[in-house]
Amino acid sequence: MRDPVQGRYPVTYGEVELLRDLDRPDGWMLVMNGVAQSYVDLADPTYLDFDYVRLMAEVIGCLPEGPLDAVHIGGGACTLPRYLAAARPGSRHIVIEPDAELVRLVREQLRLKSVPRLKVRVLDGRAAAAGLDDASADLVVLDAFSGAVMPAELATTEYLAEMRRILRPGGTLLINVADGKGLPFARRLLATVLGAFRHVLLLAEPGILRGRRFGNLIVAASPAELPVGAVTRRAAGGLTQARCLYGRELTNFVAGAAPIRDGEPVVSPVPPPGLFD
Repeated sequence: MRDPVQGRYPVTYGEVELLRDLDRPDGWMLVMNGVAQSYVDLADPTYLDFDYVRLMAEVIGCLPEGPLDAVHIGGGACTLPRYLAAARPGSRHIVIEPDAELVRLVREQLRLKSVPRLKVRVLDGRAAAAGLDDASADLVVLDAFSGAVMPAELATTEYLAEMRRILRPGGTLLINVADGKGLPFARRLLATVLGAFRHVLLLAEPGILRGRRFGNLIVAASPAELPVGAVTRRAAGGLTQARCLYGRELTNFVAGAAPIRDGEPVVSPVPPPGLFD
């Protein structure tokens, strides 16, 4: 099996760069249009480099044991499908990724074909959701970005109703959202999620949660009760050391923010200049 080739590659929606990790011989970073998008260790898929991916893994680690039927909205280098294939053998994955050339590159350079029980559908998140069966997924991971911004059309009441439809009664939705000062977009997203799901929690590093710096926040939602105590302990004791908000604290965090609906103008968060230098 040949090694990946470091360099720049044109893809459907811009350009990506493959960078070798000098500290890990099998570690590779996928950078798209100047923004670090994915990290994979081809020899150890359980190694997770990005803080927000570790937080997602902490939530997944608190779910009932056994393989999962997972849908991943946003593919990149498929870090979480690789992780789940190793951590929960027998899991099945549908990956939604609109960039056909990116999918081809990841297949050729980053050994995507070695991930068992994985199917990729080259569609955007809205179109793909309509083709997924009711109550077909134990886990839906919504981690789709245009540059450093989550597309607003994937944060609406209408789209989250589709996510609710796809999940099984005990299933879990994980959302990665990035925001900055004051967290206005994250608050509106949380208001939208709370309108679709009975049980919701929010994870983030304290500095990000206070809106002091731009960064990633993880939302977990389910029709069924979430393992809040276990998630709180794992998040606080992990490498990322995140806080967990739920219940009244989460209600106070949302603080009257309005849900996002299809067709509404939404100001998407913009990272500060130099953040990704």
